[in-house]
Amino acid sequence: MNMTRQMKITILNDNIAGRWYGAEHGLSFLVEAGITFLFDVGPSDIIIRNANILGIDLGQIKTIVLSHAHNDHTGGLKFLKGQQLVCHPGVFDGHFRKDGTSNGIPFSLNEAMDRFDLKASQKPLWLSEDVAFLGEIPRNNNFESKETPFVNGQGEEDFILDDSAMAVVTSKGLVIIAGCSHAGICNTVDYAREVTGIIKIEAIVGGLHLGNNNGVTKKTIEYLSSIGVGKVIPSHCTSFEAQTEFYKLWALPPLKTGQVLEFN
Repeated sequence: MNMTRQMKITILNDNIAGRWYGAEHGLSFLVEAGITFLFDVGPSDIIIRNANILGIDLGQIKTIVLSHAHNDHTGGLKFLKGQQLVCHPGVFDGHFRKDGTSNGIPFSLNEAMDRFDLKASQKPLWLSEDVAFLGEIPRNNNFESKETPFVNGQGEEDFILDDSAMAVVTSKGLVIIAGCSHAGICNTVDYAREVTGIIKIEAIVGGLHLGNNNGVTKKTIEYLSSIGVGKVIPSHCTSFEAQTEFYKLWALPPLKTGQVLEFN
């Protein structure tokens, strides 16, 4: 395996605006790790506008990876066309809030197939020797992904089984990129280690779906600390209360749109 020596993540959209950039509730990262891809596309054309300010031509990006179906991660697809689209096949199942409003992807399966080069995989998918889409993440621990505010098209509890993440192999260990971690970030870490065979976690970046400083947050921090994670950079769907607890161990500033993270 040819380990990536340098990796860069440009924040095209997160909940907090950087100095020159707009921000909306949602997430989109431009990842450069030997290959270049968009990880999620935010809720709107906000990523197009921010990319223009950054001098990035999104038309040149050949691959889009979706973490899951929710529209704050997929709405920007309406402004893109022709790329390879990597996702879990469950992205195209119905996704709703419990008040009945849809919060899913803006296209049907057939529409997505017409618009993109669709590569839907429930299993892990290596995009290069160093970059893996994890596919469906097993939920094995006893404290994550036990409740959900969402329902599927049949009105049943929707635990977002299409939730996935990326694992990038670097010389210092894995960098895990998460959209919302509906599967649980600890479950995600465990599966990333299994898929890649790499035990050391250099960094975790992205949404952790932790609403407050409750028992789940405490157990998450305890676990990630116990396995020696180098950096945890929570964002998006991680509340400020929960983020504050992470900052006590990993004293890193909150992500802002327009920010660039580099890993060597």
